[in-house]
Amino acid sequence: MPMYSMKPISVGRDVQVELPTCMYKLPNVHANSEAVPDENAVPVLEALEARQEEILKRLYELMAAVEGISKMVQTPDADLDVTDIADVDCSASDSTAVTHLDELLGKHYGVLRDVVISANPCKPPLSLFVLHRLLCRQYKVLSSIHVHSSVSSVPAHLLKCFMEQTRSYSRQEYQLGITLIWKDVSKPQMKFSVQNMCPIEGEGNIARFLFSLLGQRFNALTSTLIDSWIDVAVFQLMEGSNKEKSSVLRLLNNALGKTSWLVGNEFTVADIVTWCAVREMGKASAVPDNVLKWMNACENLAPFSEVLQLLDA
Repeated sequence: MPMYSMKPISVGRDVQVELPTCMYKLPNVHANSEAVPDENAVPVLEALEARQEEILKRLYELMAAVEGISKMVQTPDADLDVTDIADVDCSASDSTAVTHLDELLGKHYGVLRDVVISANPCKPPLSLFVLHRLLCRQYKVLSSIHVHSSVSSVPAHLLKCFMEQTRSYSRQEYQLGITLIWKDVSKPQMKFSVQNMCPIEGEGNIARFLFSLLGQRFNALTSTLIDSWIDVAVFQLMEGSNKEKSSVLRLLNNALGKTSWLVGNEFTVADIVTWCAVREMGKASAVPDNVLKWMNACENLAPFSEVLQLLDA
């Protein structure tokens, strides 16, 4: 028996009850989708977009400036800035150059990729001057020279070793930076990522790195021969005894009697470093015939002839 009874709420079976399909209803905001936008809103949006672009541009400039300052702080600081004397601007094919540098050095994200090199003015690295000119032909290079407090004086021509030209780009438009610091060091030193890497020492190693930025590729055998000639030039021609130097000159003469350049018929960084080593010996007039012919071939190239003009200044 039921506890209690209720009267029926409807009479008959034909009564239909409409049940809700949602909790609540809102007006359709897309009902008038073809309406013309407010004309007053367009100029406001354009102004905001232009302001955002200007802010981003200034942020990139600040990032580049901070990056440059951090390199100088950890190098450490150079005391005399002669950037105005030796600012170089060099044009290049932007798209291919940037792509190649991205492959070699990683994305730059608007910050200038700056290679910082310290060298002693008593023994200037001639290969750096030649490679700098070659890089300027391929990239937009921002070059600057500083003098560290450990050096009392630097010859005037070494303060202009990166040539005098008028810079025509803003800092963020340059693809590569090369900063040279004249400093009292036993061997040339180079840093690319100042915060994350130990310095690379030695003129030959720095030359290998800079030449790799030009994008030439060699097989394993050719690369080994190039490294071998660079080691011979640095450790025997630059640093060896007179007996070693004479032996290397004979070796060079035999090799250059068979090929136009040191490694086959292609110009490589081995030719640059070895030419500089022979020039530093001060015996260019007493070298064997094949070596002299090869040296003249090098000096017929613009980067070498420009360095010779610098040395004769």
